[in-house]
Amino acid sequence: MSDFTGNIWSVYVAALTLIGIVGCLVLLWVTARKKVAADSDNTTGHVWDEDLREMNNPMPRWWMWLFVVTIVFGLGYLVAYPGLGTYTGQLGWSTRGEYASEVQEANAALAPLYARFKGQPASVLADDPAAMAIGERLFMNNCAQCHGSDARGSRGFPNLTDKDWLHGGSPEKITETITAGRTGRMPPMAAAVGAADDVKNLAHYVLSLSGSPHDSLRAGLGKPKFAVCAACHGMDGKGNQAMGAPNLTDATWLHGWGDQAIVKIVTEGRVNVMPAQEGKLTAAQIEVLSAYVWRLSNTPTSAAPR
Repeated sequence: MSDFTGNIWSVYVAALTLIGIVGCLVLLWVTARKKVAADSDNTTGHVWDEDLREMNNPMPRWWMWLFVVTIVFGLGYLVAYPGLGTYTGQLGWSTRGEYASEVQEANAALAPLYARFKGQPASVLADDPAAMAIGERLFMNNCAQCHGSDARGSRGFPNLTDKDWLHGGSPEKITETITAGRTGRMPPMAAAVGAADDVKNLAHYVLSLSGSPHDSLRAGLGKPKFAVCAACHGMDGKGNQAMGAPNLTDATWLHGWGDQAIVKIVTEGRVNVMPAQEGKLTAAQIEVLSAYVWRLSNTPTSAAPR
């Protein structure tokens, strides 16, 4: 209720709610006072199934007072709890506050479990079966929706099991990414490149950087146009992790392979968002999760050849 974007809707809902409650009270009062003319045998004259006659008896007192108590309870509830538009209630209760309280209690209960992992480097946690079991659960609950249960990602969502990292694959960088999130932005560059044919030539040159099938004639024509892209991806096309600019010389294509996919990205641009997990996960949970993600593309000490 407190999420209304305009005050008019808050007033509308509050007024409609109060009118409905007061209307019930008025209706109860009117019907209690209304006298229905009855026949000499105290019936209303309505007959069903030949011999069932409706009596003209008044509503039981306890039933009427039950309605009154319900109305009073409803008014008291709206004073104590949110329900009248943006009014938050005298008790200050909210579903968000309740959720935050439950999360805080759960984190406090789990704190001793994570205490044993605190301060340990990712390489050590990667060797700890208990830490990795917890990390896997954290990954399934918070990361698998985008990166997949096998962490191999899909179109638009990075594969976490290889060595291709947009912002760096060190434990520190992974922790930084999970904590604060990332926003990858590739602006539309077609206007800077030139005509549609120039964009297509550029796409073939980008394909040539990774040794992918391409038209060598178009690639040669598109090479000078790559200067527009070099500011982020580098003159050699190997990318820039400080900016999150992908390496164009490998075989990893986050948004699809081929000249048509590249032309689409250059023409329309692309924005990818990795949501921040800070506030959703504790620092201890992020530490264990980071170690688990790091382990996906690195061999732990215990599994390395001796």
